[in-house]
Amino acid sequence: MELAFGIDLGGTKIEILGLDGSGRERWRRRVPTPREDYAATVEAMARLVEEAEAALEARGTVGVGHPGAVSPASGLIKNANSTWLNGRPLHRDLAARLDRPVVLANDANCLALSEAVDGAGAGAEVVFAVILGTGVGGGIAVRGRVLEGANAIAGEWGHNPLPWPRPDELPGPRCWCGLSGCLEAWLSGPGLAADHERITGAKLEGPEIVARAQAGDAAARATLERWFDRLARGLACVINLLDPEVVVLGGGLSRVPRLYEAVPARWGRWVFSDSVATRLAPAAHGDSSGVRGAAWLGRGDRGGLKGIRVAAGAPDDRADPPTRTLRNPG
Repeated sequence: MELAFGIDLGGTKIEILGLDGSGRERWRRRVPTPREDYAATVEAMARLVEEAEAALEARGTVGVGHPGAVSPASGLIKNANSTWLNGRPLHRDLAARLDRPVVLANDANCLALSEAVDGAGAGAEVVFAVILGTGVGGGIAVRGRVLEGANAIAGEWGHNPLPWPRPDELPGPRCWCGLSGCLEAWLSGPGLAADHERITGAKLEGPEIVARAQAGDAAARATLERWFDRLARGLACVINLLDPEVVVLGGGLSRVPRLYEAVPARWGRWVFSDSVATRLAPAAHGDSSGVRGAAWLGRGDRGGLKGIRVAAGAPDDRADPPTRTLRNPG
């Protein structure tokens, strides 16, 4: 059996998805991310692959979608909100642990690839893919091809400041990157929880805030309304720059009720146009869209890649390898 394993390395969970040669799902499992422990994170990913292969009695390729990017200068992880990954040769260490090549790419790029090829953005000229979860990531696909950028940061809208800030939003919450007022500090799950606590004094996680808002809690509803407004401003800035046909949302907060009505109803105020044709849509492949794109990384051309630059690691690497581009012939 020809297998392709995709791993989605998130801030709170690690998910593995196994696809057979025809793209059918054969295996799936999630485990908690060993936060602040790099070695344990590598081991958790490796064990997921080994467990899946033992159950399916077959060996497969491995692709990983991760937060941040692989630096073109050093070959090490940079800009990950899972900060224990930064400065580490994740591609090389995981390849050595599994004794096979692995390929890595930014998690939002994996989402963009999956949704642009045959998801909510299929057929669109420009797709902007957003992860709203522990962090806030973004990926850009143009004509089915992921845009990486000269610095491997294309789409990183989460580390731009909240646009058109109100007086009570300045200077903004401190972000893990060292700056204040970043969109990630406002729009991530922890950012939503922190905003609710600042205003109400109540310490609640994002899912509980959403549940209470649905149940009619006025304070929780007000928190979500502020979040909708900030998300609309952030995406309006993206629309002004990229003018995408589709904005696709993934991550835990992409399932917030009313999101897909409330945000487009607001963003027109800030978009520099007399009308806004851009669609806001949930990922067609749901929570697994990013991990599905990651599975395609290891499969290379056979998986439908159309030019996504990835970091490649092999057990016999002696130095951090350069990035390479996988292309779909024709």
